[in-house]
Amino acid sequence: MSKTRSTVPARPVFAGVLSPFLPAVFIGCIALALQLAAGSALAADSASWRAGTGRASITPPAGLWMTGYAVRDRPADGTAQELWVKALAVSDPAGNRGVILTLDLCDVTREVSDRVAASLMTRFAIPRSAIITNVSHTHCAPWMEGGIAGLRIFPPEGVAKAVEFRHQLETKMVQAAADAFESLAPATISWGEDAATFGFNRRENPEAQAPALRAAGKLKGPFDPRVPVLAVHGPDGALRGLLVSYACHNTTLSLYQWHGDYAGCAQAELEKRHPGATVLFAIGCGADINPAPRREIAHAEQHGRDLADATDRALRGTMKKVDGGFASAFEDLTLTFARIPTAAQLREAMEKNQPNKEMHQAWSAAITRQLKEKGDAIRFYQYPIQAWRLGNLSWVALGGEVVIDYALRLGREMPGPLWVFGYSTDVMAYIPSERVLKEGRYEGETSMIPHGRPGPWTPGLEDKIVGKTVELVARTKQAAAR
Repeated sequence: MSKTRSTVPARPVFAGVLSPFLPAVFIGCIALALQLAAGSALAADSASWRAGTGRASITPPAGLWMTGYAVRDRPADGTAQELWVKALAVSDPAGNRGVILTLDLCDVTREVSDRVAASLMTRFAIPRSAIITNVSHTHCAPWMEGGIAGLRIFPPEGVAKAVEFRHQLETKMVQAAADAFESLAPATISWGEDAATFGFNRRENPEAQAPALRAAGKLKGPFDPRVPVLAVHGPDGALRGLLVSYACHNTTLSLYQWHGDYAGCAQAELEKRHPGATVLFAIGCGADINPAPRREIAHAEQHGRDLADATDRALRGTMKKVDGGFASAFEDLTLTFARIPTAAQLREAMEKNQPNKEMHQAWSAAITRQLKEKGDAIRFYQYPIQAWRLGNLSWVALGGEVVIDYALRLGREMPGPLWVFGYSTDVMAYIPSERVLKEGRYEGETSMIPHGRPGPWTPGLEDKIVGKTVELVARTKQAAAR
């Protein structure tokens, strides 16, 4: 975003023209009025919200291994769409600042998020809670060092390339955030919502039947069609930035090429429709929600247009201005895995000839390594929960692949506008609700294999996560109101 300037002239601009005709006292009054008006404009600027954006391409070269799907048996062979890290920084009238980083990646580790945050905390004197990292979860993205551990055992040269990519990624994340902070300028920030319906609950509906069931109004299972939209306008009224969210997996595509999936298409479409605006996508709690139809680039492009259309409808509707202050909170919650596999189970996974053999071998190797490094402590995991208050709007950023039940329950339990993001800070595993955990299947249990975790979560995690989230949101509301 470009900075605006407000200057106070050294002498009234009309004085030289009017002085031959008007008394000096009248000229002085005009001068004083102009100076007061200029001062009022400066005061208005200093009392307003400010915002800035930054971005950097994170598209890797061909030859890196991909993540998201265990069936891929070779590295990527090219680029179908650029991948990006984008940043939106905000500053309230009191100067409290925060930044959200969104990435066209499948996952992010806690280590990457924390290293980037540490750099920004030092450079811009902001707390850890004021930095959100969110990945779109596109499955046409690179595997990087420390990422999803149970997909396959990658060759040494593939690991070396993943390490190099991770180094470059962190540098670009810091630069994008720095550009956003350094371009902070007076802005009007507003928010609204619309809806898109290309997502469906994949646990409750056969994928092949989903479009027909949707058309007939017969889709089953929980689903959240909302499309939250945050808009940033400059003092001239021009749209400078957009943040769009949707709770749906970015799994339209399974190419051997880099691609941002429907979220990448939506961002590109909106930036084409709104020249000069930086568009960010922050994914919601869509771990059990898939897009339909899938498999073709044309499908991803159509879903992207549907999301862009919903965004534009929100912009044309009643957008609520962000008024008030900014506050943030961040805490880790200790969650536990229900069991640790035995040595015999790990050996069987490594040796047994079974479907997805490479994935089971990678899981065995990952758990063996974790046990060697941490012992029984691998049962315990520090789960990140983050809350922001932007004037009259609350945000929640939850780690992991969070199922839709969380967003729906939090919306019921907390009054006032609330946006809930998943896939933030650390994408370590699926985060099932108590219902999904009890039902099991992929999101409740077997997904722990590709994620390289010892077993399913211990029951009770939903109430713990919801309880801590409610506490953090209340804390930010109180702090922002001061």
